[in-house]
Amino acid sequence: MKVLLLNGSANQKGNTFTALSEIAKQLEKNGTEAEIMQLSSKPVRGCIACGQCQAKQLGRCAFDDDVCNRIVEKLNASDGLVVGSPVYYGQPNGAVMAVLQRAFFSGANVQNKPAAAVAICRRGGASAAYQTLNLMFEMMNMPVVTSQYWNIAYGMVPGEVAQDSEGMQTMRTLADNMAWLLKKIHADGHTDYPEREAWQPMNFIR
Repeated sequence: MKVLLLNGSANQKGNTFTALSEIAKQLEKNGTEAEIMQLSSKPVRGCIACGQCQAKQLGRCAFDDDVCNRIVEKLNASDGLVVGSPVYYGQPNGAVMAVLQRAFFSGANVQNKPAAAVAICRRGGASAAYQTLNLMFEMMNMPVVTSQYWNIAYGMVPGEVAQDSEGMQTMRTLADNMAWLLKKIHADGHTDYPEREAWQPMNFIR
């Protein structure tokens, strides 16, 4: 089993990376493969609602000039997802939100895959950013993996988050829970997902 950990920070070796690395090490201890993927320091597109991914059933975004479709490919090949982000103005990094919205909408295979959010901040706003990331998972039928506390850690300069002993313990507990849930889901080499009703969308203005 494999978990993709998406580093939603433009800083490749910053505090978000440090927290995700703690999760990755603990996943490996549990016999679960972990890959940390860097969002990229290059610009990413926001969705322009062109609808081509749906109309043509591409299974990916129609635009292939940034990291989005590489994320789709790695999501499709993974059994679980952890998204880490620094906190900007009480929200996740706008780039990681933009790219995940496109990846999920265009057809990434994420349903039934456990997911977790991680928010890293200097002082405040982490709980709001954490909640924002989780909203996407809940809409995609992804079981949300919890820990002993909200998946939050604190630090400012690169690597400082490692001094947050409770935060690092929270990351390790998150990894233990992710590995445990994956083992339960994939027990005996097969899955038994719930049968779901066909979606019945309803618009309030007709």
